[in-house]
Amino acid sequence: MTRILITGASDGLGRALAFALAERGYELILHGRDAGRLAEVADRTGSRAIQADLSSLAEVRRLAGEVEGDLDVLVNNAGVGFGAPGAPRELSADGYELRLAVNYLAPYLLTQLLLPRLKRAAPSRIVNVASIGQRPFDVDDPMMERGYDGTEAYRRAKLALIAYTFDLADELAGTGVTVNCLHPATLMPTTMVVQAGTGHVDTLERGLQATLRLVVDPRLAGVTGRFFDREREARALDQAYDPDFRKRLRELTESLVSARA
Repeated sequence: MTRILITGASDGLGRALAFALAERGYELILHGRDAGRLAEVADRTGSRAIQADLSSLAEVRRLAGEVEGDLDVLVNNAGVGFGAPGAPRELSADGYELRLAVNYLAPYLLTQLLLPRLKRAAPSRIVNVASIGQRPFDVDDPMMERGYDGTEAYRRAKLALIAYTFDLADELAGTGVTVNCLHPATLMPTTMVVQAGTGHVDTLERGLQATLRLVVDPRLAGVTGRFFDREREARALDQAYDPDFRKRLRELTESLVSARA
């Protein structure tokens, strides 16, 4: 039976994805930060739950260590949104800018730790939930110590996640593990969108269907290193395709992750 790990499964898109996949009979491992909400989703879907706070790299490592057996699909969905308008810069448990930590460093580290399990289960898939809202990432100021803005921080972290997706797809060519990312929908009515006070544009169902497609659609077997805007293949910000930038980003990322090993 196909085994799928979904991060951020206690709310919003991750929760909807868990219900949809459970209805189709998939074996699920569900991650969430809120223990109560996570337990409710796990009980309703008959799934295993692993609670962890992804703002801590130690917690990311613990999460990876509690995943048993091989893994067919990893969905990196958990994230932190824009935050309230004008909110001050926040730091993670490791002292890193919060949106960088949760939206990029956590999925990066979790993926790297779970790669052996995904390779053993190949053909397997990695799906990174990104955003159409991207901004250039400043490798010289990754923590946004100058001119902080929550929306900008969120978009920079998503650009980094997309660049990592492309980088990893190249690295895994020929292994049977595919890596893709997507903008599932625009401003769905999720908790993070409500907190930002932006109002919503798309339905949660639209984002669910776009994400579900990347997880299970057999027509996407072998498709890798792509960015999708909902169901349509799209082009990310130019920086994500720049090999020099991706090399600098990988070096920075490894230094940040190893510093908190």
